[in-house]
Amino acid sequence: MNNIQTAIFAKIEQFDTIIIHRHQRPDPDAIGSQMGLAAILRATFPTKQVYCVGKQYPGLAWLGKTDEIDDETYRHALVVVVDTANQPRIDDQRYRQGDALIKIDHHPNDDPFGDLMWVNEQASSVSEMIYDFYAAIAELKMSNQAAQLLYTGIVGDTGRFKYPATTSHTFQVASELTKHDFSLTAVAEKEDEIDVPLAHLSAYVYQNLTISAAGAAFVVLTNQIIQSLELGDESTSAVVPLPGNIKSVVAWAIFVQQKDQSYRIRLRSKEPEINELAKRHGGGGHALASGAVAKDEHEINQVISELNQLVSDYRSERN
Repeated sequence: MNNIQTAIFAKIEQFDTIIIHRHQRPDPDAIGSQMGLAAILRATFPTKQVYCVGKQYPGLAWLGKTDEIDDETYRHALVVVVDTANQPRIDDQRYRQGDALIKIDHHPNDDPFGDLMWVNEQASSVSEMIYDFYAAIAELKMSNQAAQLLYTGIVGDTGRFKYPATTSHTFQVASELTKHDFSLTAVAEKEDEIDVPLAHLSAYVYQNLTISAAGAAFVVLTNQIIQSLELGDESTSAVVPLPGNIKSVVAWAIFVQQKDQSYRIRLRSKEPEINELAKRHGGGGHALASGAVAKDEHEINQVISELNQLVSDYRSERN
């Protein structure tokens, strides 16, 4: 692993301009790894121009603001894409306009891209990987801001250290990051913070969740429902873990209608692997956390049926 980290550092040294991308509809790990890496590079190379691009979401503004740059900035630039498994999900499709491209990710590498790739599916988060990159390269400098960003990304992607990808190494990394000067309490409060519309959405999810006898659960969030609660699609991600709090739920799907009337599907599971199901419907991801797309209600019903069958088969195998 150290060889690829060394190669990435060598590539970074070659460029005066570095532009960091992440995936669309970012979560704390996407932002934390993107802006955490940028903070490390700015502390290490004060004369380099380091930019973070992508749509700015008000709910994540506390982690930092993205940069607005023109196409000319990509000339002779190094582009780094973090926490993004496949190219269509990269926020800001100008990522190909740089002189070199690096992919850093922890999802299954179904879409290899870049001149250099560092993919570690065992990592809890890309924020954890960015810390490992810092730890492997003696020249890199960790700032308090970078430490807070990476810690936030780890906390977010591990679900407060409760998801299966959390390892002893994850705790070691988190411990090292907490030695820097930032408030753990503030991070926890921000990650848990919701507004009134999101509280109403959470109630809606619990009240309208359908749970099969096998333990497969789902809820459909139409544009009408989202608009009635004064929510944008980016705000729905916070309710994705909620069905997992119910004892009888084994795996679940949350369908979120998009402007083109299709549905974004967020799939989660406590044990049975759901990423192959996601791949059959234009998606993919981790074994227990994936995403997919349903073009209409017919495909929604297909996904629900397949999810229920998957959970039923899992229960039968265990019995």
